[in-house]
Amino acid sequence: MMSLASKARRLRVGAFSRFASRAAIVALFFGSVDAYAGNQKEEAMADSVRLALSKAITDSRPPTLQFSDIKDRIKYLYWRGEMSERLKAKLPDTQVRHEFLHTVWYEAKRAGLDPQMVLGLIQVESGFHKYAFSSVGARGYMQVMPFWTRVIGDGDSKKLFEMQTNLRYGCSVLRMYIDQEAGDLFLALGRYNGSRGQPDYPNAVRAAWKKWDYKE
Repeated sequence: MMSLASKARRLRVGAFSRFASRAAIVALFFGSVDAYAGNQKEEAMADSVRLALSKAITDSRPPTLQFSDIKDRIKYLYWRGEMSERLKAKLPDTQVRHEFLHTVWYEAKRAGLDPQMVLGLIQVESGFHKYAFSSVGARGYMQVMPFWTRVIGDGDSKKLFEMQTNLRYGCSVLRMYIDQEAGDLFLALGRYNGSRGQPDYPNAVRAAWKKWDYKE
């Protein structure tokens, strides 16, 4: 019969092996995220800014696109078709890919952002991994820090792994940073990454943005 000491030793080894396996999986899939993963800093903000941001993220209605005329809708469909082809290697499922692009377009336009820029940011932040989780705790496609759910949301940080919620938070927070930096995208992107004034992250996003450039 196995002694109690041997059993305990086996349990410890088994537990360590499972932990190591999970760590290896995380490193395999999301290790690249840590290089530029979002690390927004919790800062004091005016009540008006906090309330506006809270209002921006609490609309739970599904992303329904509105077009002024049929030409605009056709332009969107061409854009989605082109982006879908480019994204196929990252998101192989057609329905998932179209839903993702639909939501990116909606949330980017809603926040006054360029959808191609948002795609570039997502590429840098998470490599299009929905469940990306960085070493500093940033989550999801746009690597949103969980403190935001406490500051402007309902406190449930698990929702940051939901596609629309993550994109809503990410786009709204970036819009706030752009406004606070008087339209200076370089500084706003730096704040999004927690590295304001340093060039590496803004340059990485700009380079990725160029890869998603789209001409009608």
